[in-house]
Amino acid sequence: MRAITLTVTAVAAALVLTACDDGGGSDKGTGTNSSACRIGKVSVQIGTASVAPAAGDTGEVPVSITNQSAACTLDGFAGVELHAGSTSATVPALKGAKAQKLKLAKGDSASFTISYVRGKAGDKTGLEAKTVKISLPGSGTSQSFPWSYGPVAGKGSAGAPDASVSAFQQAGD
Repeated sequence: MRAITLTVTAVAAALVLTACDDGGGSDKGTGTNSSACRIGKVSVQIGTASVAPAAGDTGEVPVSITNQSAACTLDGFAGVELHAGSTSATVPALKGAKAQKLKLAKGDSASFTISYVRGKAGDKTGLEAKTVKISLPGSGTSQSFPWSYGPVAGKGSAGAPDASVSAFQQAGD
């Protein structure tokens, strides 16, 4: 009888231990962080852009994020992809920019900017972007918006856009 009790206790302990996690705060296997700001819990809006009027000119597209839910964290850079049909290109962080960790309480806002060089229509080295897909660091969700700012020039290797993403800046006080 004692052997059965010990066996049941050992099995119960093993089940309890396998249900534990390391308390690290990330959703393993998904690349997400439990305290990260998530699209759907924050609103993401593209503001009025400073559109590049001609090929070779630089334009800036401001993006604002407002927390609509419990406090969350922006830790890193926004993920930005430009899409043209089945072709897409990831926009890198601005060279030399330093990401800062921002905690957003409910109602707090932050912003970042997508800077780009306008390309020539039909230029094979550029990207005739039609949509921009934005994701937040540590979150597995994204949101797409129309890209109405013209083609984006190519830079360096084929498919690399001449564009960058700035670090998040706290908005307001």
